[in-house]
Amino acid sequence: MKIVFITGGARSGKSSFAEKTAMKSGKEVVYVATAQVLDQEMAMRVNLHKKRRPKNWKTIEEPKLLSKVLKDIGINEAFIDCNLVLIDCIALLVSNWLPLEKAEEKSLWSSLRKNLLDEIEAMLDNAKNIRQDVIIVSNEVGSGIVPEYPLARLYRDLLGEANQLIARAADEVFFMVSGLPMKIK
Repeated sequence: MKIVFITGGARSGKSSFAEKTAMKSGKEVVYVATAQVLDQEMAMRVNLHKKRRPKNWKTIEEPKLLSKVLKDIGINEAFIDCNLVLIDCIALLVSNWLPLEKAEEKSLWSSLRKNLLDEIEAMLDNAKNIRQDVIIVSNEVGSGIVPEYPLARLYRDLLGEANQLIARAADEVFFMVSGLPMKIK
């Protein structure tokens, strides 16, 4: 089993590269989508992603609990023929963890951080313990300016920490720039 982490800026070609890598492997793929369709614009984005993917890929939609999904894939007979799991993407997963209705309650941020990072660690533990290879996609948010608003800074910090955990655990790491992959690990 191998973990491949693909990161880069918005619209850098991360998802396309991950999908092409999965297709080139010749393996049966389980695609794990973290996006939640909450508006028409997101629905259009999700449809574009769906059209790019081969019809034979199995799809699981899970906005928050990837550790549970990977555990289920590892033991569920329905996935016995699948050899690769593609997770797209951690950036959306992190935003799904932010309780927007309580976002200004900074007293909750410490427990939110702990719970999210515990989930990322559990996801990585389960990824290491299944027989399938795993490709994980995420956005790189550490190269831009410091966000003006506290919630945006919290998001940047949480995603940055999650990405660091994943990169450390990954066997290979690619950074996408203008559609070009740069292997950094």
